[in-house]
Amino acid sequence: MLRKVKIVPKVGNNSFESHYQSLFEELSAIGSGGFGTNLRKLNSDFVVQYITSWPESKHLYIQMEFCSQNLKNILEIKPNIFNRQSGDPMNCVEYFISCEIFRQILESVQYLHELSPKIIHRDLKPDNILIDGNGRNGRFVKLCDFGLATDHDKDINYKTYKKHTSGVGTMRYMAPEVLQGYKYDHKSDVYCLAIIGSEVLDFDLFLIDLNDLQHYSQRDDILNAPVVKLKRILVSMASTPTFSQRPDCSQVLREYSEWSVDRNILRKIN
Repeated sequence: MLRKVKIVPKVGNNSFESHYQSLFEELSAIGSGGFGTNLRKLNSDFVVQYITSWPESKHLYIQMEFCSQNLKNILEIKPNIFNRQSGDPMNCVEYFISCEIFRQILESVQYLHELSPKIIHRDLKPDNILIDGNGRNGRFVKLCDFGLATDHDKDINYKTYKKHTSGVGTMRYMAPEVLQGYKYDHKSDVYCLAIIGSEVLDFDLFLIDLNDLQHYSQRDDILNAPVVKLKRILVSMASTPTFSQRPDCSQVLREYSEWSVDRNILRKIN
């Protein structure tokens, strides 16, 4: 939330937290939006961290946690790293890493969807998924850019027929119900995740024929069953026009052992 402030000549220590408090006294709120109101309450390893902000030269500066890469960068170089042409089957190691990336993306969005009220990100795409090379507790994926994020209270949005803004987000990842101006909820984010997941796993989501799923790899046949399972899940995540039928992130994560490969199997292969 943006706030009207006045400068107060206080003396404090040099920490970022006290810098704002020592220089300014909050007077009143002057505006709000998805970025300000949501980011202030998101204190989690699942999202990029807000550190501090300050007005200077008629601008509001916001200091955020630094992450050196985003998913878009990673996807551009990943095939070359594993010596694979785009569209060709992955080996077990790349598939395992890709599943780990997708799992952490799902967990991050699940965090938003399990808040009260839920937060719909509304602009999920590889550019807004950051990779933290120094992640703690094995976590390296963080969500960012909450400029289009909005709260979703089921009681308000359904019982009073209040609709969220339509046509928001990035066209390639935008759920049909958002694009066409229908009522929607957090399942619109799930559609975005289906597109992102297909890019992470290098599947062509819209060419998948569930009645004719062939073997994925002759070289690593251990991947065939997990790949078939994951392709079915991704198709269900993009199901239209009844968005309520899409699975929640938690449902997809519960089946992780079926669409990934066991780490112990990788050790045996290598």
